[in-house]
Parts: sequence; structure tokens; C-alpha cells
Amino acid sequence: MAASGNGLKWVFERGRNIMNSCLFTVLLLLDIYSKCVIGYMSSSHVGEEPAYTAQQNPVMSSPVALTATSATPVVTDNYTSKCPSGGLCTKLPAECISCTYHHNCSYGQPANFTCRTRAGVHCVNALNQPRQNFTLTVDCQFCWQLDPSQYRCSNSTSCMTVSCPRRRYNATCEVLEHVHCLGKRVFQKRLFCNWTGGYKWSTALALSITLGGFGADRFYLGQWREGLGKLFSFGGLGIWTLIDVLLIGVGYVGPADGSLYI
Repeated sequence: MAASGNGLKWVFERGRNIMNSCLFTVLLLLDIYSKCVIGYMSSSHVGEEPAYTAQQNPVMSSPVALTATSATPVVTDNYTSKCPSGGLCTKLPAECISCTYHHNCSYGQPANFTCRTRAGVHCVNALNQPRQNFTLTVDCQFCWQLDPSQYRCSNSTSCMTVSCPRRRYNATCEVLEHVHCLGKRVFQKRLFCNWTGGYKWSTALALSITLGGFGADRFYLGQWREGLGKLFSFGGLGIWTLIDVLLIGVGYVGPADGSLYI
């Protein structure tokens, strides 16, 4: 009986130790989880447009305040050569003026912003009166939301355009100088591969029909191995030639460098 009692006591003590260990583990996991959630909520999310803060562009309520904060601007770079003098203030390029942009406006709707010409830049209003502070009307949208015709992007000559699904590349885009928008004027965008190496579809198809049995179409497209294969097999006894005419005709076979036809 004593041995049986000692065994029950050992089982009870063992179970209590296991429960304490499990409870401690659960509390530790909850503490780690709460710290992670708090840290995530207090940090900015990756991939989102950075918030527009007052430190970056302080919001002014009147031209007087703008003049008081920047009464003696200094020329820091060679931008004056791109800034016409004596023209309308609202027609100046973006690098010629400094505006107090803010994002508390309705998306896609016109909004008025207070702007000031930079040092060495002179302009007039609609009444041909010289102005240094003026109001600029801009559609409420970030630069990366502009129409593609309003910015230029770098083009990649290393990605394959002839592929399924179509491939994309990271492009660096810059807003045109006379287009005004909110946020950064240089931004990143994912674009479809869209470049050409100068190969003409009509030339490739004509070669495939006339000299395809000798691999001329494949040689023209830069596919030397396939061209040699067609040359020494006499176009696969004509079968390969007919298939290539169809494949080039529908655009399935393209330049070896992955570019588009012109």
C-alpha cells in the first residue's frame, strides 16, 4: 500500500510539473506575440507610399507665412537654365518652384496649393504682374498614379518579351518636368518587358516562306542552332519548314534575344 501511495504521489507531482511547464510556455508565446503585434502596428508597411509629413513639406496657410519662412532663398544647383523668366508662374517646371503640397484632398479632384518661385526665377500672373508667391491648381494624385504619358521610365533590354506569362521588370520612372503631382517625382514601377532588337516580323516571315528550307529565317532571328539543324536536314524534309511558317506567322517564334518584332 505504501508503494502504491508513493507511485500516485509521483504521478501527481509529475503531472503538476508538466502543467506548470505548459502554462509557462503559453504565457511566453503570448508575450512574444503581443510584442510582435505592437511592433507591426507601430511600423510603416513595406510597399506603401510614404506618409506625407509636416517635416518634409510644412503646410502653410497663407503666402505671408511662406515668405516669412524663406525670405532669402539661395541658389543651390544649376536649375535656372531650365526655368524661363517672365512667363506665367503656373507654367513653370516643377524644379523651378517650391510648393506646400498636402494630401488632405479628394483623389482625382483639383486642389489648390501655395507655391513660391526658387531663387533666381522670375514669373508673372495672368495680369502680367510679377509674382513670387502664387497658387497652383493640381489634380489630387500621387506621381505614380499619373497617366503613363506623363512620365518616362527606363527600359530593360535583358528581359524576355516573348514568354508566357509575360515577364515584368523593375523600372525607374521620372515625371515630366511640366507635370505637377504629389509625392516623389522619381519612383519605381513594375512594367511588362517591351523592347525591340530591330527584327522585322515581315522579313522573318518572308525568309521562312522562301528560304526556310535552308534555315534562313532562324539565322535571321539569331537562332543559329535551329538554323543549322534546318540547313543540314533540308528543312526537316519540308515538315520543319511548314511548321516554322506557321509559328513565325502567329508570332510564337521570335528573336533569340527575347525582344519584340517591329
